[in-house]
Amino acid sequence: MSPIAVSTHRRLALAALLIGGAAIGGSPIFVRLSEVGPLATAFWRVSLALLPFFLISRVAREADEEPAGLRDYVVLLLPGIFLAIDLVAWHLSLHMTSVANATLLANLAPVFVTLGSWLIFRTRITPIFLAGLALALVGVIVLKGGPAAIGGGQLAGDATAIVAAIFYACYMLALGHVRSRFSTLRIMVWTTFSAAVCMLPIAFFFEGSMLPITLFGWAMVVGLAFISHVGGQGLVTYALAYLPTAFSSLTLLLQPVVAAILAWILLAEPVGIMQAVGGVIVLAGILVARRG
Repeated sequence: MSPIAVSTHRRLALAALLIGGAAIGGSPIFVRLSEVGPLATAFWRVSLALLPFFLISRVAREADEEPAGLRDYVVLLLPGIFLAIDLVAWHLSLHMTSVANATLLANLAPVFVTLGSWLIFRTRITPIFLAGLALALVGVIVLKGGPAAIGGGQLAGDATAIVAAIFYACYMLALGHVRSRFSTLRIMVWTTFSAAVCMLPIAFFFEGSMLPITLFGWAMVVGLAFISHVGGQGLVTYALAYLPTAFSSLTLLLQPVVAAILAWILLAEPVGIMQAVGGVIVLAGILVARRG
C-alpha cells in the first residue's frame, strides 16, 4: 500500500474513532429518554442491533474458522452473557445516579481488564498500573464530594456502574480469547444474539412493559441500537484496525465528556466543580493505568 493510501486510511480511521466515540457517548441519553424501563431498553439495544450485524456479516464474508462443536459455540456465546450483565448494570445505573457519574465509573473497565489478565493469565502488573489504579480510586472519592459524601444517596447507582465496568472487562477478556480464531463479524453476531437471548427474560419478568408506545419511544431504542451500538462500536472497531491501540484512549476521554455535555443540555444535569475535578482525576488514573 502506498504512503498516500496509508495516510488516507489513517485520516479516515481517526475520523471514525472520534465519531464512534461520540456516538457511544450519546447512549446514556437514549437510555434516559426511553419510554420503557432500563432493562427493556437494554434488550432492544442488542436485539435491534442484531439485524445490521447479521446482514453485514452475510455481505462482507470474512475468512475464519467455522465453529467445530459444542465447545466452540459456548465460547462464542459466553461474551454475550457478560455483555448482557454489563448492560443490565449500566442501564440501571443511568437511572440511579447522574449520567456523568455512571459514564465515568463505567470507564473503569480497562482497569478491571488488566486485573483480570493478571488473575487469569498471570500477566505482570507494573507499578505504573498500580499508581493509575490508586489515582482512579482517589478520583472516585472526589467525584462523590470527598470522604464525607461516600454514603450519599447516589452511592448505590455509582456502585452499580462499577459492577457494569467489571462485567464489561469480563466481556473484553472473553472476546480476546475468541478473536484469535473467529472473525470480528462472526463474534459480533454471536455475542449480540447471546446478549439478546439473555436480556429478553430478564426484561420481561422484571419490567413487563416491553414496547414503546409512541414514535418518539421507538426512535430512542432504534437510535440506541443503530447509532450507539452498531454505528459507535462498528466505527471504533474499524479505526482500531488502522491506528495504534493507544488511540483508543481518545474514545475513553470522549465518551464521558459527550455524555456529560448532552446530559447538561438535554436533561438539565449540572456538572459541579467537585464532579468535574473528580472526573478529570478518574480519567487521568485510567490513562496512567493503561500505560502500565
